[in-house]
Amino acid sequence: MTNFRLMAAAVGLALPLVAAGLQPAAAEDHLKVAIGQINNWENQAPTLGQDAGIFKKHGIVLDNVGTQGAGETIQAVISGSADIGAGVGAAGVMRAFSKGAPVRILAPAFTGTGDLYWYVKSDSKIKSIKDWTPDTTVAYSTNGSSSNNIVVAFMNELHGKGKPTATGGPAATLTAAMSGQVDVGWAAPPFGLKEIKEGKIRIVARGSDVPSLRGQTVRTLIVNANAWKTKHDAILRFMDAYREAIDWMYSDPKAVEMYSKKVHQPIELLKESMEKFQPKETVQTTEFKDLDGAVKDAVKLKFLDKPLTEAQLKELIVTPPVRK
Repeated sequence: MTNFRLMAAAVGLALPLVAAGLQPAAAEDHLKVAIGQINNWENQAPTLGQDAGIFKKHGIVLDNVGTQGAGETIQAVISGSADIGAGVGAAGVMRAFSKGAPVRILAPAFTGTGDLYWYVKSDSKIKSIKDWTPDTTVAYSTNGSSSNNIVVAFMNELHGKGKPTATGGPAATLTAAMSGQVDVGWAAPPFGLKEIKEGKIRIVARGSDVPSLRGQTVRTLIVNANAWKTKHDAILRFMDAYREAIDWMYSDPKAVEMYSKKVHQPIELLKESMEKFQPKETVQTTEFKDLDGAVKDAVKLKFLDKPLTEAQLKELIVTPPVRK
């Protein structure tokens, strides 16, 4: 009898241990990310980072979805069909927030405007912004995007003329420009660099031509306000992984090799693009640069009816500090 009791006690102790061993590992959190211009280098942290296993290490699985630009991305985040949006123009987010949309700025995504450029076919008579006329169609991606912001600034700050025209992403824009549907196309490297080297297109303007935008954070990561509350821990881990992915992209040659295979572009061309258009400081994620200037420009360019207050900006920008 005593032996039976000892045996039963041993089994009783063993069962919880066995059960614990059979329990699955903690489930990973799934987040949906809408990315405007998903193949641009500066937007690769969610996609290449996931391929490299960085997000998995932080207990995150991403469902990355490409959009035609910030307008579509903002709508996806506002509706809740995406938790996070990448590559969204700062002025567009401010406009949506000012109208009561449930959206917050999670972090800066790109600072400066030197990566965006405007081009014409090689046989075009247009040499610079000065040659634009009121009938010149000038491309941007979607309403509320940084390309939209820059085109408006071309007109307001640089006294350019023309008709701002939404054309979607770089590939669709190139088709429109080469077929004559639009006079001036837009793109972001590495897209179009091959055509430039082959002499098919010529750059006539760059975002950095606009003085007020050169040192300003122009594109952001945004988050749905409800997701920020209900998935707070997962989104903080997303930011940890995102920042780790950025560091990896600029330190490990394998990242550029993976990107080269993804976009079918030569590695050397991509390295040149990074050095000239997207140095690491442009993708910093800790500080919204020239916030006062961004608000003033949003008003000047008619994205906002009036400046956001200090309290509104505190509510809008929720960037978490770097966690060690």
